[in-house]
This record gives sequence, C-alpha cells and structure tokens, in this order.
Amino acid sequence: MAKDHNPDLKNNGNGDSSRQLASCNTVSGVQNSRGIVIKNTGNLYLVRTEDGNDINCTAKGHFRLKGIRSTSPVVVGDRVHIEQQIGEGMAYIVKIDERKNYIVRKASKLSKHSHILAANIDLTLLCITVSSPETTTVFIDRFLATAEAYNVPVCLVFNKIDIFDEIDLEYVDALMNLYSIIGYQCLRSSVVTGEGIAEIKELVANKTTLLAGHSGVGKSSIINELQSEMALKVGEISNVHNMGMHTTTFSEMIELDGGGFVIDTPGIKGFGTIDMEVSEVSHYFREIFKFSAKCRFNSCMHINEPDCAVIDAVEKHYISQSRYKSYLNIIEDIGPDKYR
Repeated sequence: MAKDHNPDLKNNGNGDSSRQLASCNTVSGVQNSRGIVIKNTGNLYLVRTEDGNDINCTAKGHFRLKGIRSTSPVVVGDRVHIEQQIGEGMAYIVKIDERKNYIVRKASKLSKHSHILAANIDLTLLCITVSSPETTTVFIDRFLATAEAYNVPVCLVFNKIDIFDEIDLEYVDALMNLYSIIGYQCLRSSVVTGEGIAEIKELVANKTTLLAGHSGVGKSSIINELQSEMALKVGEISNVHNMGMHTTTFSEMIELDGGGFVIDTPGIKGFGTIDMEVSEVSHYFREIFKFSAKCRFNSCMHINEPDCAVIDAVEKHYISQSRYKSYLNIIEDIGPDKYR
C-alpha cells in the first residue's frame, strides 16, 4: 500500500470536485474558514473559500514542521482550514483535510523528498507525444504505476497528432493498442484539426482533472480549447534538446464554464517513483499482477525465479517487453539517487 504523505490529517469524508466547503465562522477577531487550494506559487497559496473569495495564504510556521518530507506540504486541490485576522490580507493554512488521492514523484533535486503534483483528483490526462518532444514508455509506465498506487484514474492522450509522419502514427497506434489492452483509456488529439477535443471536453466535465506530461506536449493548448478565454502561453520546442520549453511555472486549478476544474502544472522532465517497496511494484502493473497469481512462489519478484508465470508471459508476448523493462527499471531504482 502506498504511504500517506499526510499521516496526521483528518478525513473530511468528501471527495468530489465541487465547492462543498464548510461555512466560515469568526472567533475573537479571527475568521476561520475552509477552502480549496487553487494556486501554488512557492510558499504562497491562493485559497478559494465557500463564498467564492480568493484569499492569499501561507502555511503556519508549526504546520510546516510536521515532518512531511515534501517540497511543498500544501498542493493544489487540497481542502484546507485557514485562519485570518480580521482586517489583514494574508491568512494562514492551519490544517489539511485528508487527501482522497494524489500524484507524487521524487523531487528532482532532493532525492529523499517527494513532489506532489496535485491532490483530490477525479481524472488525470497524461499528455503524450512520440516526438517533439518524445515521451518514453518508461516515463509513461512510471506515471501509471504511481497513479495505480494512489488510486488516480488516468486517460492517455496522444496529442499533436497533426505533426507526426507515417512512422510516428504507426507507433502511436501500437502504443494505444498496448495500453488499451491493459485497460487504460487512450485518445488521439490535435488542437489544430480538432481531433479528440470533443471527447476530452466530455471526459473532464464536472470533474477535477489533472493535466500532466513533459513540457511541450501541448497541455496549455488543450486548456485553451477547454476554456478559451484563459489564453495560456504556449511554449516552443527547444531545437537543442528537442524538449519543450517551460511555459507554466506554477500549479493552478482553473474552473471550467461547463463544470469542473482542470489543474495545469509545470512540465515534468523525469518521473522518479518514491515510497514504493520492492514487493509492491508488481501490484501497480495490471498485467504483471494478473499473471503473478500463477507463479510458483508467492514471494516471486519475476526476475529469475523458477516457474515464474510473469517471465513466461513475457516470453510468450502476453506481457510487452517495454512494460516488463519498466517494471525492472523501477525495481532497480528503489535505491536512492538513481533516477531523475
């Protein structure tokens, strides 16, 4: 079972994406209220309260020292309790309600710390491009394994279809076939031709949806299609590394006119898994977990053990080589400082 990054937080028993927040009350010159974090810029947070007010907040001093080994203890999507001195502009976040789920990865510069992308997510659209920039299967599989660990539904969006040549499109079809068979929903999309946009709009309606992926895969362009007046800045691709240039520098929850929210986050360069035990990893690969029930040993790690049903399934092509390679890659990565 994946570890809880908020072990002392109380569950509010409410996991949907609407603004079901407790009403405010005032005691001894302090206004107490609950809200949802809609923007995170460093150590500053924008919280939207039940009455629709957006309040600038910071985490209270003692709250930051609770031992949460994360680059930020508060993230977009968190439902929080805040205190504000009447007449003051800044408020303090004093408590987070227990998260129903979240997407977390290893912090890029602090290997023993986590970086939580967002919390309380109904759906993640993982945006993928097979070139300009390339999204590798290792990246996809690491993201999916983490989503499985923390109970986050994922749809794979193969974006920018209009720019790909015939070979790229054949590869897209192969990947969509691979992940569809495993059980993941897959879509082709292009904001230029409009392919897949109607399906995406239908998917995100009345949900809190996280858009994730490398810089340059077209997340901002998709958001502009979902909420045109946002006019988010769209980045160019670096000719040197064929990678997207970062255009989103902070995380933000955007309310959609059609209902629901979409969370825009900075592009992810690498996806290091964190807080996974070696014995758990196979549980987060659906097809590996399915075949593992037929292994001779309950403790089988599916590496070199005798009578391993998973290795047999790989050899017979019931499990793809790329997925098995990603599984071994995560196992190997359990040690510190191996992946960024």
